[in-house]
Parts: sequence; structure tokens; C-alpha cells
Amino acid sequence: MSELLEVRGLSKSFRGLKAVSAATFEVPQGGLVALIGPNGAGKTTCFNMIAGVFAPDTGEILFQGKRIDGYRPDQVCVAGIGRTFQIVKPFAGLSVLDNVIVGAFNRTSKLAEARRSASDILDKLGLGPKRDLPASSLTLPDRKRLEVARALATRPTLLLLDEVMAGLRPTECDQMVEVFRELNAKDGLTILLIEHVMRAVMALAQHIVVLHHGEIIARGTPQQVVRDPAVLECYLGEETEV
Repeated sequence: MSELLEVRGLSKSFRGLKAVSAATFEVPQGGLVALIGPNGAGKTTCFNMIAGVFAPDTGEILFQGKRIDGYRPDQVCVAGIGRTFQIVKPFAGLSVLDNVIVGAFNRTSKLAEARRSASDILDKLGLGPKRDLPASSLTLPDRKRLEVARALATRPTLLLLDEVMAGLRPTECDQMVEVFRELNAKDGLTILLIEHVMRAVMALAQHIVVLHHGEIIARGTPQQVVRDPAVLECYLGEETEV
């Protein structure tokens, strides 16, 4: 399986604080990889560098064999990487459908085509019946789904999911897991996710990378990682949702 995303020796500091230190990992084409670790471990900083929010201090980011470190966020999106955010902030004054249409304009300038694409994505995520409601009226689980829908509307090859299951009840979490399984298995979408809900990580991830104090301390299959003494000490020994 070829590597879709390659992160090589990535480092980033903020006012002398090293948020990420020489991180190296890969995401294979068609893979589903989880990036886990305690709060403040550097996970979202990694996402922000991949997505073009921050330029790395050192290291390289390769997507489909081409360096993208230094790209702006819009250039990263056009290249084929979509992302969600921890704090969901839809366009509150727009309808659910219009929120997704905005994302669809990344790939087309035709309104009718953008509307069709957005409608199909909302149906896939179970939001079809709510397409005409204002986004401000949605519950938290539905706002999470809308956040995913907006990212999917950009037609990414790689989807970055940043804690999209945080705050969801177990049944809601299981529903999201099934959505991502289908996107990965049936649509061939490659996914890299940050998640604290280990119930979801264990159900979804084929491979896990563990960050602690900005450094990668473990990697492997879910079964390997949850038995790693270093991971148990710094992360899984804490009160973690499973």
C-alpha cells in the first residue's frame, strides 16, 4: 500500500515551547490512522501544519509524493486535504444545505452541481431531512455531522478529523463510527483522526500513532498500542472514554 501522506521530522515551537518535536509518521492510501495522546501532546498542532495553518520550523510534509509544507490552507484544500475543527462553527445564518454548498464550491463554480453534491453528502450523513433548517438550530451531534459534511463537500482524498466525537453519547458515537467506516471502505476515503474517545479509536483505526509532549512515543496496531507500557503510563492510565 503506497503512502498518501508522509510526515518527516516535523517540529514546531511557540515562544520557545516545543509543541511538536521531530514527528515522523505515514498515512497509507485508503488507510484509517488515529493520532492519540494526552491534551497538549501536539496533535492539533500536527493537523494545523498539515492543513497549512502553521508552517513547520523543520521537517517536510509530502502529500501524494509532493511537498506541501508551506502551502496556504486554501492550497492544501485544493490539493485534496479536507479537515474538521474541534470547535464546530457553522455559518449560523445559513441553512444546513447552504453551509455544505459553500464547501462544494471548492470543486465547482456551478451552483446546480454544488447543490447536488451537497444534498448527496447530507443524505449520506443523515442530515437530508434537516437541509432547509438554519444551522444554528442543530443539536451538537448534528452540528458535528454538518462539520464533517462541509469537509466532505470539498471532495478530499484525505480527511482530517479533529475530535468530531467529543461530547457525543455512546450511541451517537457508534453512529459516527459507522459513517466513517463506510466512507473509508466503500468510498475509499483515507482518514487521519485525532480522538480521545477510545471506543471510537479501537473500532475504527487500522494503525495508531501516539504523541506525548510533542514526541511520538509509540505506533502500531490498536492491539499493540493499548498494551504499550509508555502509552499506559502517560495516556491510557488516565481517565479516558472507552
